[in-house]
This record gives sequence, structure tokens and C-alpha cells, in this order.
Amino acid sequence: MVKKMAYAVETKDLGRIFKRKKRLKRKERKQDPGKRKKDVVALKDVNIQVNEGELFGLLGPNGAGKTTLIKILATLLLPSEGDAWVAGYNVAKDPFEIRTRINMVSGGETSGYGLLTARENVWMFSQFYGVPSKLAKERADGLFKEFGLWEKRNQKLRTLSSGERQKMSMIRAFTTDPQIIFLDEPTLGLDVNASRVIRKFVMDWAKENENKTVLLTTHYMMEADEMCDRVAIIDKGKVLVCDTPENLKRMVRRSSTLKLEVDPLKDYSRFRDIQGIRNFSKKENPETQMAQLVFIVDDEAAVSDVVSEIMSQGKRIHELQKTEPTLEDVFVSLVGRALE
Repeated sequence: MVKKMAYAVETKDLGRIFKRKKRLKRKERKQDPGKRKKDVVALKDVNIQVNEGELFGLLGPNGAGKTTLIKILATLLLPSEGDAWVAGYNVAKDPFEIRTRINMVSGGETSGYGLLTARENVWMFSQFYGVPSKLAKERADGLFKEFGLWEKRNQKLRTLSSGERQKMSMIRAFTTDPQIIFLDEPTLGLDVNASRVIRKFVMDWAKENENKTVLLTTHYMMEADEMCDRVAIIDKGKVLVCDTPENLKRMVRRSSTLKLEVDPLKDYSRFRDIQGIRNFSKKENPETQMAQLVFIVDDEAAVSDVVSEIMSQGKRIHELQKTEPTLEDVFVSLVGRALE
């Protein structure tokens, strides 16, 4: 067992490939018994370094590879190539050393047993980590109060709402007082109030525990911007850029961000021929029957060309605004589509 401790989390040329078999007809199986579906590359050459005490964010759309990366770091999956270290230990060689030092919360999943109460679930999981029973109950009671679930602590888990169950999952994880915590989309599907409570708790916990590390995945740009010391933007299994939110936004600050709401257009490809546009994204909303367009503009003269193109297709502009750059604008400038 060799310990490497330059960073709380480190990956080097990390990759993960999911091999898939293709269901074939009997005739096809006889002709080519070894035929397979194309393998899925979930991660490719991922290199990140997360400092001890950092609240680090992985920002990217659904399917970008965020959850796969978290599962490798939490020793739930093995990498196909490359290496990863957590708390100085290699995920493939020393998984048990890592598991005693981490915990994990996944959004949209319920970790626990419906027949047990919320308090019983938290206590049971704390025993898996070897937390003394009395200490576990003291920590849990404090967290139940902090998350506003004190009155619900003795209710069966199955009777809690999705937001309450997610808060219970947070209590379960933080009762073990982990050295490093992985939060995979912890506010996914939650209402505004529940999301705010979770974000505030995580930020306060990171601030009060300088030697403890949080690795957060999200596809909500405002969440990453508000919470994280540094953010790595990931798409299609690759890390595109990594820096502080402010430095990332400086990448497009010299440009203008133009946002429009228009009637859906027949041809969006014409915008690519307009000089002065670095990149753009489109998103049509069937409910409102509108299209949202976001342009990263390097030359203000391009704005009139954009308006002219929309009018030439006989469509109306319902809203037009210029905004300060956001992390989503950084993503659009890099890949040419929106985060969500």
C-alpha cells in the first residue's frame, strides 16, 4: 500500500469505457458471433487535481461523464485506463482505505430502508462506518435540526417527501464526518427551498472545516458559480477547462452575450456564416412555442446581422437582451450548445 498525498483527489489520464453487446437476430449471430454494439466512452484522458479543503465543482450537461467519474473516485467503478487517487490512496489498489475516509450523496436516489425511521436509518449507516453509537446520535440529532427535519426524525422513511428523503441522505452522509464527500447532483429535482437549504449547509460545512474536501457535480450553472472555489467544465467524457468561476467568466468577458426569444426558425445554420459570432446555442420550447437563442458575440456589428437574419425568415423577436457572462456562456463558447 503506497500513499500519495499531494491532493485530496487526483486523476491522471483517467478513462472509462463501457462495453456493450448488441442483440442480434439468429441469422446475424451465426454470420458474425463476435459482433457487438459500439462501446461507450464515458471518460477520456481526465486529469484533475482537487486541493485539500476545496469545494470543487464538476459542471456539465446530463451524460457528460460526471457520475461515472464520481463512482470511480468513490470506488464503485474501476477505471478502464489511467489512475485516480483519493486521500492519497489509489482507487484500484486501496479501495478499503478510501471508503473509511469518504461518503457520497446522489441526487434523485433514496439510500435507506422504508420500514425504518429516518433516525434509525442514519444511525444504522453510521455503524457501518464505525462511528460510536452515542456520538452518531448526537451528530444526527444536530443535523436533523439543522435541516429542519427534527419533527420528522421518527417517521418511516417511506412516508417522507422526495425533498425530505434527500435531506435525510445528506444527514446520513455527514453524520460520519467524512474527510472527503462526493455530492452527485444533490439538488436534482428538489424545490427551491430544499435546494437552498442543502447549498447553504454544504458551503457552511466547507467553510467551517478547512481540511475537509467537497467534490460536487451539477448541471446547474448558478449552483456551481455560487458554491465552488474552482470548477471543471466536462462534456462528452472530457474536461474542457478548469479554473475559478470568475476566471472562467473572464474567458468570454471581452465578448458580449446576446440572448433572444424568437419564433422557431426554419434554418439556424445561417448564423454560422455571420462574422463576429464566436458560437451560439439554440433551444426550442414546445410549451411556449418559442426558441431561445444565445450568441457569444466578439463584434457588436454582428447583432444587427443576427436580427436581420431572423427577420428575413419572417419570424418575430419577442425578447432581446445583453447580459453579463455566466458559466453557461463559457460552455456555449466552448461547445456551441447550452448546458441543459
